[in-house]
Order: sequence, then structure tokens, then C-alpha cells
Amino acid sequence: MSIQAAVFETANGGRLAQLAGLTARYADPAFSVAPGGHVRTIAAGHYTVAGLSRHVRLGEFVAHRSATGIHLGEVVRVEPDIVYVCPIEPGEPIGIGDTVIRKGAFRVAPDHSWSGRTINALCEPIDGKGPLSKGLDPRSISSTAPPSMTRSRVETGFRTGVRAIDIFSPLCLGQRLGIFAGSGVGKSTLLSMLARAEAFDRVVIALVGERGREVREFIEDTLGEHMAKSIAVVATSDESPMLRKMAPLVAITIAEHFRDRGENVLFIVDSVTRFAHAIREVAVASGEPPVARGYPASVFTELPRLLERAGPGIEGAGTVTAIISILVDGDNHNDPIADSTRGILDGHIVLDRSLAEEGRYPPINPLASISRLARKAWTPDQEKLVSRLKSLIHRYEETRDLRLIGGYRTGSDPDLDMAIKQVPVIYEVLKQTPGEKPAPDAYADLASALRAGAGQPPAPPARQR
Repeated sequence: MSIQAAVFETANGGRLAQLAGLTARYADPAFSVAPGGHVRTIAAGHYTVAGLSRHVRLGEFVAHRSATGIHLGEVVRVEPDIVYVCPIEPGEPIGIGDTVIRKGAFRVAPDHSWSGRTINALCEPIDGKGPLSKGLDPRSISSTAPPSMTRSRVETGFRTGVRAIDIFSPLCLGQRLGIFAGSGVGKSTLLSMLARAEAFDRVVIALVGERGREVREFIEDTLGEHMAKSIAVVATSDESPMLRKMAPLVAITIAEHFRDRGENVLFIVDSVTRFAHAIREVAVASGEPPVARGYPASVFTELPRLLERAGPGIEGAGTVTAIISILVDGDNHNDPIADSTRGILDGHIVLDRSLAEEGRYPPINPLASISRLARKAWTPDQEKLVSRLKSLIHRYEETRDLRLIGGYRTGSDPDLDMAIKQVPVIYEVLKQTPGEKPAPDAYADLASALRAGAGQPPAPPARQR
């Protein structure tokens, strides 16, 4: 029917008002028609869609409509006639011919009311505290880091409360630090101690591939009252690789939101190795060949894209200080993920299994741990002191076997005599349990212990930057 005919009929049937209502409705972007296709083939880990190749881009999301509802998937490969999609949710029922609609980039709209909440990788609350409020600034989880020449410099040191780190590998706001260790050595415990640092306005935690039973323990027992300023994004080990891949991306997007509002944010990922494993599963399912010990090339593309988003913001904004745990397979610190990550980060803390077996927690190896920004946190006197302490510890460990067989006589080497006397005291000072309060001044604790070991009265604590 022509518009003229419709207008003519309004005199009798009132069709003009109906036509105007329909026109206004379809002019609204909310009712715009999205490109769609249909499922062509189904395989383990992915399915293919025909009819969407000209409309979607790599990394965009699509909505699959099945008999049980609508489910999301991510485009992982685009060919002229078909699109490869990895489903977001595990066990999604998919049938040949099901409708698939383009949704675009996955966006997150963080809000200050999210503090104290626990969410999944789809930004849905899982803590039973009701729905989340949506912020006014939706952000794509696939955004990039600020241009390098517009970012602020990293200048300001802060205290973590962990004596072994504050003395030997001090950190700065906006730094990116890796914690390298094998399984069961104490990465998660050390991360929980660092999450209690008082230098931050907000803490964003991504728990990737964690055991389901440990999530509540970490949030309720380990974080405790510090959860009030924290946001936890959780993807447990039994969830799909797509959700485990998305969790750190959602978490860093939330951290960027608060950083751009001038806050100092602590961003924790436990662990980035499981993030890499999730990328590997998705890439292999889409047909990408492995190139380095089973890892496809896309793994080594995604890692720096995630880690570079942390750090200082543009001039006038806040900072994102990243503490990343890296699970080294078989205690091999040169495996592909550990080696690649070490080159991106601004320092690394090495947890030694032999120290954990001796009961020294946190089992931080002070000789193998490095902070590339330590000189910005040390005073000149502290830098000289730490250099001397490392020299004594190296001398002490180097001669351990000689001393155990009785091959050393006291008085032969004054430096070794001092190391034998003072290094055990240093090791005792570095011991710290999660139940202890954060150490306000690690240097004062060390000075008091060394003076007590030498029979001298304690000196007033040295001032730290």
C-alpha cells in the first residue's frame, strides 16, 4: 500500500496514526535490524556460521539463538563464506540452522558501586548481592594502551608491607611486577598479602582458572575487610576457555576506568599462565597451528596487549600497578610464557620451592628477584645497604656445602664470618605470614633485628622515600 493510500484510509480507519507509530519505532536505533546468519557446522570447541562474513570482524561477539535461549560467542576466524565462532558458555546447545546475530564488541560499563562485588567474566554478579549498576562510560574490553609518549612517568615508590619486597625489590605506583613460581609454592598467598597495601584507592582482581572452592576463601578470609575497596572478576577452572580468556580483559578494563578518573589502582591477575592456556585452547580450536612448545603465535600477541594496558595513564590521570602471577611449568623459569612475560614486565619476584620446604614464607629468593624501578624507591643509603646485604647472602649461600662438611675455619674470611652471623638474622626478619599485619617500615625491623643480634640497642628507624 502506498503512503497516499494509507493517508486516504485515515478518514475511516485511523491508519495514519498506526503508520506514524511504526515509522518512529523502526527509526529508533534500538529497533535496528542486526546482520544475521545460520549455523552451518558444529565441532568440539567451535561452530561455523554462514552469512556473516561481510558483517563481522575478528574478536567481535555474536548471539546464538537456540531452543534454550540466547547465548554469546566470539568470532575467532573469518573466511569468505563462513565465520568460526567459539561459544562463551560451556555446554551450549547448538543445532544446524540456528540463527546467529552480530552483537559487536563486548563492552563493560564500570561504576563506583561495584566496589566490594564479585562478578564473572560477563560482568554478571555471582555474590548474591543483587544486580550491578551500570556506569555512564561503556568500554570495549579489547581497547589498547595509551600512546607511550602521552603516559606519565613512573616516579613514586610505595610500601607493600611485605618486608622481603620492600627491602630487596621495592615497587613504584604504575609498575608491572611478575611473581614467578611453580604450583603450590605460595603465589596466591603472596598476592593476598600485596592486596592489603594501603597505597591504593581501588583493587581489581582477576582470578583465572582458580579452584572453585578457593574463591570464597580468598575473598572472605584473605582479603577480609580490604574487599570493601576491591572488585573481583572470577573465571574458575571448570568454565569455558572463552570465559577464562575474558576475565583478565574485563578486569583491566575496570581498572582503566578508575585510573582515568585519577585513582591509583592495584591490578592483580592469578594467573596469567592460565590466561595463556585459555588463549591456546581457543586458537587451536579455530585451526591456528602451535609454534612454540604447543603455544600458537596469538598467545604471544595477546600477552603484551594485556600487560601494556597496565601502568601509568596519560598526564593527570591515575596509575594501574599490576601484580601478575606466572605459573612456571615444572619449575622451569624459561618456559615460553615465563620467558615472554619476563621481558614485558618491570620486574620479577621469584618464589623458590626449596625455601618453602625450609618453612621460610614468603619463599622469595632475594638474589633472583629484581625490580627495574627500585632506584626510584630507594634512597642512596638504602641502595648501598641492599647491595651489601645481597653480597652477604650470596657469600653465605655460595659456601653452604663447604660449611656443612666442616671445611671452613672461623677467622679465615672476615666477610664470610659476618655473613654467617648476620644472614640467618636477615632470613628470620624476612619471614612473614598472611595473618601478620603489613610491616610499616621493613628497614626499621631489619635494623632492630641486626642490632639485637649484635647485642646493641636499637636505633631510630631510617626514613624511606
